[in-house]
Amino acid sequence: MRRRDLLRASVAGAAALATPALAQSTRSKLLRFVPDSDLPGLDPLVSVAYVTRLHALMVFDTLYGQDDNFNVHPQMLAGHQIEDDGLTWRLILRDGLTFHDGEPVLARDVIASLRRWGAVNSFGQRLMAATEAMTPASGREIRFKLNTRFPMLPEALGRTTPYPPVIMPARLALAGAVKPLTEMVGSGPFKYLPNERVVGVRTVYERFAGYVPRSEGETQFTSGPKIAHFDRVEWQIIPDDSIAANALITGEVDWWERPIIDLLPSLRAERKVVIDVIDRTGFMSIIRFNHLYPPFDNPGVRRALLGAIDQQELMTVTAGSDRSLWDDKIGVFCPESPMASNAGLDVLTAPRDYAKARADLAAAGYRGEKAVFLTPGNNQAMNSLMQVVADEVRRAGVNVDLLPVDFGVWQTRSNSMQPPDKGGWNCVTLFLPGMDLWDPGTHIELRATGRDGFSGWPTDAKLESLRAEWFAAESNASRQKIAADIQSQALQSVPYIPGGRWRQPTAYRRGLTGVLRGMPMFHNVQA
Repeated sequence: MRRRDLLRASVAGAAALATPALAQSTRSKLLRFVPDSDLPGLDPLVSVAYVTRLHALMVFDTLYGQDDNFNVHPQMLAGHQIEDDGLTWRLILRDGLTFHDGEPVLARDVIASLRRWGAVNSFGQRLMAATEAMTPASGREIRFKLNTRFPMLPEALGRTTPYPPVIMPARLALAGAVKPLTEMVGSGPFKYLPNERVVGVRTVYERFAGYVPRSEGETQFTSGPKIAHFDRVEWQIIPDDSIAANALITGEVDWWERPIIDLLPSLRAERKVVIDVIDRTGFMSIIRFNHLYPPFDNPGVRRALLGAIDQQELMTVTAGSDRSLWDDKIGVFCPESPMASNAGLDVLTAPRDYAKARADLAAAGYRGEKAVFLTPGNNQAMNSLMQVVADEVRRAGVNVDLLPVDFGVWQTRSNSMQPPDKGGWNCVTLFLPGMDLWDPGTHIELRATGRDGFSGWPTDAKLESLRAEWFAAESNASRQKIAADIQSQALQSVPYIPGGRWRQPTAYRRGLTGVLRGMPMFHNVQA
């Protein structure tokens, strides 16, 4: 029997033997959530893990929030004022903001938090470079004195991308961004309960009684009034997919973040379960090269492989035949972003020609050198993607050494600058949230600063110059034109190859309402 048939059979059997659902009185107080993985770290300015970001957005709040279209609105702020022809910004905190330890949120806490954030976040680094001084004008006012205009200041302070600009007490933020924080004190709608965390088993939060929601606006994603209807939220780690599905069907859990594709038909057949795609931006697949070592230190070799990658093949193995769950023929920006375009995309959308790819490789100087393609064998989505990538690149004539390792080993090794034969790598695949690839401000895969940059370490002065122009642009139309130029340049220097986009459904029990768009948020949800 095939694996997917076994999984379906186990779900059907569990449904027939379902235990009584939890009492409604208990459900109204407690929400049980099954995340995709346990927290690898608690500090959102140290760990880039998606699950750490979910944790952070429960515990902390941000100065601005994003609506369903990723527009920003004041969140912790009552508002802002712009003076001196855009060189002075006055940010005013709203009344009633309190940290979980009972202390009020003050301007000095915000400044310390933003300095910590600005040391690690690429958008923040740009803002800090444009900032001459950041001072507390009063207990509730933060004053930015800029050395150059920075019209996207609210966007920088409201993003939910890796290393989000969360606000914490100054006593924590002043520790700097190098050492991970273990004490989680925010001002968000939920408090983290450290004494109840069991690594690999559960993480627990309780409603923060002192949280004062915004009094106006519509609740969307991370903006508007954040009202917690559950007194307690428990994240339960269930590593076995069939057991997680059974628990959802029987009412032992309320929400499963990422059901695997094989189980979706069985879950859709259950009247007690809702299958919902809450994140329209999905996950963008990335084929990332190591630019430090042959053969992919050669831009001609990287360009030759653009003609070998078939996004449709990659997405079919990732998300199945349901075209509503994936897109091909996409570039470097999320398809829904106003920065997305067709600039230079012919190299990815034209019919695949492996004979031409082999000829282009030879013309670029490739002579059959072995290339280590590193894959996490125990991560289904990433490993499936890499298996197809390796096959396509082999068809183009590359001598691929496909190396499966444990996911933990993959995480460590994919960040290593060592040569491939000494613990390094030549190519890896991964998925990044589409909202992180929304525009040049937060698109870490397009950073091209060499060894000082993101894993893969591409160097491209023109790409970095275009990014600086994008930040300085005063209008959205100007930014769109520059973003198209960035994509064209990226398809010349090839810091990575886009592999398509898939939208991962989530599953929750029927009866839950108020599930927000974007990523799993726990305010606004009620039974």
